[in-house]
Amino acid sequence: MTEEGGVGMDEQRGALRGLRVLMWVVIAIEVPVYLVWLVQVGYLTGQQLPQGDAARWAPPVLLPPAAVLFCVAAGWLWWGAVVGNRTRSPLREPWIVATLVFVAVSSVFCGVASVEDPSFSVGLLSAVVTALGMVGLFFIPAAASRQLPDVIRRHSRRTDTAVGEAGPQ
Repeated sequence: MTEEGGVGMDEQRGALRGLRVLMWVVIAIEVPVYLVWLVQVGYLTGQQLPQGDAARWAPPVLLPPAAVLFCVAAGWLWWGAVVGNRTRSPLREPWIVATLVFVAVSSVFCGVASVEDPSFSVGLLSAVVTALGMVGLFFIPAAASRQLPDVIRRHSRRTDTAVGEAGPQ
């Protein structure tokens, strides 16, 4: 702690490094589990279609790349807005929301449709794996950005200033 009661630069640098490492650990666990699960349930769902139907291979082949593309693109646009200090979030754009909803619904559907006896627990597990995987994909641009420490410091200063203004003098 410094004399003013703030956090020292070395402590702040260590905390920011720890945050980045934590983000990458979460991404490194969530994303592969989600993509492998998506291929597996997509394959099982596709195999329920009639023999010879070309659509049998669509879920395992198309859904994982679509999930990566749509989630990372949405994360990239959101992170660009945060870095650019824009007030309107791109997540309010209907087409971005539609792509994320498509990925979520398709993933959960494949998870539920891939089992012989769908139940609430299967749907819940599918929703949790989907949510964790999509969050991991979404935060890849932020975790990879060199501007992450600057953005966190900027938002931290705003919060400290707002708290200082709101408190008694």
